[in-house]
Amino acid sequence: MKLHKFLFILFLSAFAISATAQTESQLRRKKEAIQREIEQLQKNLSKTASGKKLTLQQINGINAQIRLRQQKIGTINSEIKNIDNQISQNTNTVHNLQDQLGDLKKEYAAMIRFAQRNRNAYDKMMFIFASKDFNQAYKRIKYLQQFSQYRKKQAGYIETTQQNLNGKIKVLDKTLREKSNLLKEQEREQEKLGKDKNRQSVTLGKLSKQERQFKRDIAQRRKQQKQIDAAISAAIRRAIEEAKRKAAEAARIAAAKAAAEAAKAKAENRPAPAAPAAAKAKTTSEALTATPETARLSAGFENNRGRLPWPVANGTITETFGRHMVDQAPYTNDGVDITTSDGAAVRAVFSGKVLTVQYIQGRGVVIIIHGEYITVYQNLRNVSVSTGSNVETKQTIGVVANTGDDAILKFQIRRGQSPLNPEGWISK
Repeated sequence: MKLHKFLFILFLSAFAISATAQTESQLRRKKEAIQREIEQLQKNLSKTASGKKLTLQQINGINAQIRLRQQKIGTINSEIKNIDNQISQNTNTVHNLQDQLGDLKKEYAAMIRFAQRNRNAYDKMMFIFASKDFNQAYKRIKYLQQFSQYRKKQAGYIETTQQNLNGKIKVLDKTLREKSNLLKEQEREQEKLGKDKNRQSVTLGKLSKQERQFKRDIAQRRKQQKQIDAAISAAIRRAIEEAKRKAAEAARIAAAKAAAEAAKAKAENRPAPAAPAAAKAKTTSEALTATPETARLSAGFENNRGRLPWPVANGTITETFGRHMVDQAPYTNDGVDITTSDGAAVRAVFSGKVLTVQYIQGRGVVIIIHGEYITVYQNLRNVSVSTGSNVETKQTIGVVANTGDDAILKFQIRRGQSPLNPEGWISK
């Protein structure tokens, strides 16, 4: 029973360590990914900081860096919690193994004392010959043999338990060192976060000196974005209207065919086929998924929610989806702004058909339709696809352009005309 208990403890310990190691690996990968984003952002900020003119991209970049730094600290905290759980589990395992080793040593000591009392062959022979009959003598011989074998096994259990105990103590020492290193890393990140916040304060102080120029830049940006958003909405509206027109035409043809069949049946004096139900106007969703192909695309897009690839290989979200306040005035971003490297390739996040390619304010805009879902890629320097062409997932559709001193891709996901938050759809 003690052996079974010992093995059960080892099994639970190994299972817990395996599960924790998986989480630890995930957290480490997440932390490394955040660090790569911070480094990429730092390169862009170092480049733009050399310019005397303050831009909204600089402010967004600093805010994004602070947000990423906070996420990294949060990830380190999760790693520390995992380490604490491992330390607790390993400490309990060490105590259990120490208790197990103590019990095994006590039992072994008792067996050694017994063996000492019966150590010579004469005592063993007397023990056997003192039997009442042959059956009892045979049992005593088997007992002495089994006792000897069990003593050897007990010595093996002690050795194995001692080895496991030593291994667990080494693991415990390692996790304690890892926790110490994580605490130091957390302290360094907190210090860097403080520096980022100081730089944010300096930048905002600089903003007050350049307020007039900054306001003009913001007004110009809003004007341009309003024009681009109107063009995007118009293109999507035309696509929806065209889909509805095709659906209505298909319904009209079906109704005409049914009427012809009914007239023919009447002329031949036979029962007319059942009249089809009156066609109802298609909703946007129904119109955009009217064919099997578009229905499959739409379902595939939706099934990949949270797993869609990024529209660029490397980048950081420097302006999030939704409502923002700049210069005391609200504005809404229908997608996200992704700051990336110069000349970065822009990729389709899912297979679909290019709805339109436009150049607005000298920048390319590509709109791709995936059933009832639509993706928009804005601020491209050049475009490598054309209207009506089919694209595959991760296919390059163009190259991102520089906005000011940064390469920024503006990316949207819509369901019909309704904008969705891309962060809920692309992979973390």
